Amino acid sequence: MKSNEEVIKYLNELRKQQKISISELARKVDMSKSTVSQYFNGKLQFPLNRAHDFARVLGVTTDDLLGLDLSKVNPVNKLTKIPLLGTIACGDPILADENIAGYLSEPTDLLPSGKLFYLRAKGQSMEPTIKDESLVLIRQQPDVEDGEIAAILFVDDDEATLKRIKRAGPTVILMPDNRKYDPIVVDQDHPARILGKAVRVTTNL
Repeated sequence: MKSNEEVIKYLNELRKQQKISISELARKVDMSKSTVSQYFNGKLQFPLNRAHDFARVLGVTTDDLLGLDLSKVNPVNKLTKIPLLGTIACGDPILADENIAGYLSEPTDLLPSGKLFYLRAKGQSMEPTIKDESLVLIRQQPDVEDGEIAAILFVDDDEATLKRIKRAGPTVILMPDNRKYDPIVVDQDHPARILGKAVRVTTNL
């Protein structure tokens, strides 16, 4: 199976050969231009469940687009179940059974390394990068680099939030991407810990 980058490269070649703009492609697959643009510039993962629509518009089979050789595919061995976190009980390990609202199966070959979990984004503070109700894949780790988006749990809360990390000396500031929202300073009055780094966003239309 092709990687996300290989699928996008192939889509780009096909649409250029057929002189189809991103706007026209988006219209033909009934998606917004901004969403399709984000697939092509790597900001959003290409949605496997929409591969058929793109393949149909560009005149190829879904198997060809995704690089599937059905004689070699064994779904049982190729899928990984990733937990979707809900509320997080105080003091429990992050991936304790009590914290897991369900599981999502993903092709193993398309997943990054490390211990992974999903969060469902709530609210509009990280738009346009992360839309409300998007699924965000998180790699569990205790810290992230400046400018990266982290899943953060406040001590007095039971749901993780997503914010961009910014440091000013010893001070950690949680930055929203939406300018309508104010930054949050992590301090003694608002203690928090980093659960992991956001590595992928899947948006439902």
